[in-house]
Amino acid sequence: MNTRDTSFLRTLCSLRWLATAGQAATILVATWLLGLELPQLPLWAGVFVLALFNLYVQLRVHDSDVAPATAFGHILVDVTVLTWMVGWSGGISNPFGSLFLILIALAALALPLRWTHAVAAACVGGYALSAAFGLPLQGGHFDSMSLHLWGAAANFLLSSVVVLVFSTRLAAALRERENQLALLRERFVRNEGIVALATHAASVAHELNTPLATMTLLTDDIAEQCADDPEMREDLETLRELLVQCRERVLALAAPAEGVRRRRSVASIGSVLEQWRLVRPTIQLRRNPDAPLQLKLDPGVGHLLQVLLNNAADAGEGAGRPQVDLDLQVRDGQLYGEVRDYGPGFNADAAALPGTLFNSGKTDGMGVGLALSHATIERLHGELWLRPAEGQGARVGFRLPLDNAEVNT
Repeated sequence: MNTRDTSFLRTLCSLRWLATAGQAATILVATWLLGLELPQLPLWAGVFVLALFNLYVQLRVHDSDVAPATAFGHILVDVTVLTWMVGWSGGISNPFGSLFLILIALAALALPLRWTHAVAAACVGGYALSAAFGLPLQGGHFDSMSLHLWGAAANFLLSSVVVLVFSTRLAAALRERENQLALLRERFVRNEGIVALATHAASVAHELNTPLATMTLLTDDIAEQCADDPEMREDLETLRELLVQCRERVLALAAPAEGVRRRRSVASIGSVLEQWRLVRPTIQLRRNPDAPLQLKLDPGVGHLLQVLLNNAADAGEGAGRPQVDLDLQVRDGQLYGEVRDYGPGFNADAAALPGTLFNSGKTDGMGVGLALSHATIERLHGELWLRPAEGQGARVGFRLPLDNAEVNT
């Protein structure tokens, strides 16, 4: 369904209710206040038909596909009813005959060119029919010129209201559509960069796999030779764990996506934090005691968490305070997380930019990790935000629905 066409039909429904009420009020005013001898049955029949059609449209507009031909059919009903009403109430002498121009304007703003031409032809035909076969007004307490002038004034006010209401609604729908297109373009550009990065990463992973395996074997050999030195052996064990972790990451980059998911889906929040502590042993990590460490999540969430922790660690180290605070909670089927650094903070103007991700303390690097994190948040239909921390530093938080982020094992 085209959102803009649907908005157009909804606007037509609103304007049609206004037209129905206006026609009914006009009949009553012209008959009882102005004393005109109007044919009541044909005019009230037109009001009833228009109201009945609008009720039908309002019930069906939400669950039917909207095409330009459908919108033209709706306007054609309005043209037919307007021709009927004008023809029975003065014909060409009726000042409300210029309402045909409103229908042409509506079509020009919302329909393709050929359908706009069709609406214009229908309006010209309707105006010609009402002029040729219209019944002249009879009776009344005022002369015909005064009636025409007052009718023209009322028609101007009514036309102004119609144009204002429709133009503002259509402009709002158009702006919303342009914003959506801009977001899609931005997402497409970002995804192109991510695909290029993934392709390059897979290529580099194949080249790094062999050297890392060789380094692991050499580390084992050196550890056997240093069996009598506990301190050296402990350092070599730590080095071996780091090499194994690097090799697992490299293999994950080189493997197909499904293989990666099967191999990494068993990782829990606790294991992700342990891996991060192994890589950043000089950073003090403080977390809330009730963090769901056993929760197994989508691999992208683990990467997101490590990227945020690394950024916070870099910001804190740059400011001389190598400390990171982590808060993880599960509430109402959603995972809420917040990482607090002790860096120099951020620029308030930059932080106000929607969708902008940046490091509060780190000025070097390409921002690849944050771009991937942003993509992960969007893929899992979550939310990411950045706020200033009390005193010094920044707080980066995220919200993820567990239905999308949790891995069922």
